[in-house]
Amino acid sequence: MATPVGSERAPLIERRSIDYIPESERHGKLYSQFTLWMGANLQITAIVTGALAVVLGGDVFWSLVGLLVGQLFGGAIMALHAAQGPRLGLPQMISSRVQFGVYGAAIPIALVCVMYLGFTATGTVLSGQAIGQLLGVSDSAGILMFAAAIVLATVFGYRVIHIIGRVATLLGIVAFVYLFSRVMALADVGELLANRHFTWSSFLLSVSLAASWQIAFGPYVADYSRYLPSRTSSARTFLAVGLGSVAGAQIAMVLGVLAAAMAPGQFAGREVAYIVGLGGTGTIAALLYFSIAFGKITISTLNSYGSFMCIATIISGFRGSIEVTHRQRVVAVLLIVGAATAVALIGQHSFLGAFKSFILFLLAFFTPWSAVNLVDYYFVNRERYDVPALADPDGRYGRWNMTGLTVYAVGVLVQMPFISTKLYTGPLVQHLGGVDISWIIGLIVPSILYYLLARNGAPAARRHATSGGHDIA
Repeated sequence: MATPVGSERAPLIERRSIDYIPESERHGKLYSQFTLWMGANLQITAIVTGALAVVLGGDVFWSLVGLLVGQLFGGAIMALHAAQGPRLGLPQMISSRVQFGVYGAAIPIALVCVMYLGFTATGTVLSGQAIGQLLGVSDSAGILMFAAAIVLATVFGYRVIHIIGRVATLLGIVAFVYLFSRVMALADVGELLANRHFTWSSFLLSVSLAASWQIAFGPYVADYSRYLPSRTSSARTFLAVGLGSVAGAQIAMVLGVLAAAMAPGQFAGREVAYIVGLGGTGTIAALLYFSIAFGKITISTLNSYGSFMCIATIISGFRGSIEVTHRQRVVAVLLIVGAATAVALIGQHSFLGAFKSFILFLLAFFTPWSAVNLVDYYFVNRERYDVPALADPDGRYGRWNMTGLTVYAVGVLVQMPFISTKLYTGPLVQHLGGVDISWIIGLIVPSILYYLLARNGAPAARRHATSGGHDIA
């Protein structure tokens, strides 16, 4: 386990933003990584995502198997990103400047900002419903209360986010143990599992739901491991983050599958009320509503904090500085959460469904980013980055890296025939039984292409990346 390096206790309010974390300020232990990502996944949106496997035609048994396969595959990808945090001491998206250039990295980062803004908005709607039921106020009032909590947690930053993750994990475990006990009492789980009708389309749908869920954390997962001491084992970081995220998501999605199978047609459209209804009424229901709202605080704070990091990264790339004042941080967080809250209030009744489709469509734009980033870090530059050069448009990584940008564009385009959303459906989806496998294409093609094109230029860059100062070797 990693132990604190600096003699100074980590402040409750984070001083750093997107700048390099010096060794003297490194702190934290790997169990905090596990609890953060478990708590982030033990929440209502993960339950709903798992339920979709059954709502859209799958049986219980093969849906559970498919979800587990997707969790393991997608969780491995997101955990590989997490392992970069202690090594680099920087937020995840800044390292994209190696692959795309100091200016060019703004292209995928901007799309990631929009996506996490949308995730925050959709999660805020569900949380607003839970708070409204808990306090007896309108959903809109609940949304505003939830937004205030997100602003506070995001402004405090890294350490408070990890504390929230620990509390969310404990609350989530208690709530989910109770809900599973109620499911066992109300339904014949053995009968549900025995009803098996395997089809490739339904199985692949389950795999895709879980894998996409995990991969979506990739653009900011290293943001929450970057304070760990640089000597922290990459393998242990990978396991702590990956196991926490996979375990939390699979538990939540299993509950969603069983809940949807218990009452066909009754789950969709009233997800929060239905899940709480499994537990009972009165005090128990109030506690479950509180658990749902608190569970969403963790993931929504991650989304808002990640959005802040992305916006700061874009601005700093063109401004030539990576320092962000506390005042600028507060203003940025207010604008980000304010925008997400406005979308949630406007779209909570009708617009939100279409907006969710738009957000899912955006997934196709950062799957190639994930492929390029991982191949470059682990196989091309082999974990050797020149950190000071990441802030210099005239430095080694340049303004625009046409190799990375071209591969990224190809990675987006090759997915188009395989995408299946309400916003857009590719021409090959029908031949695949309606299953969206774009994320598989978006990982494989850019990975191979980038490695073939970039490997010849990497040795020279590696020779210049030293272990002195902020350079990472």
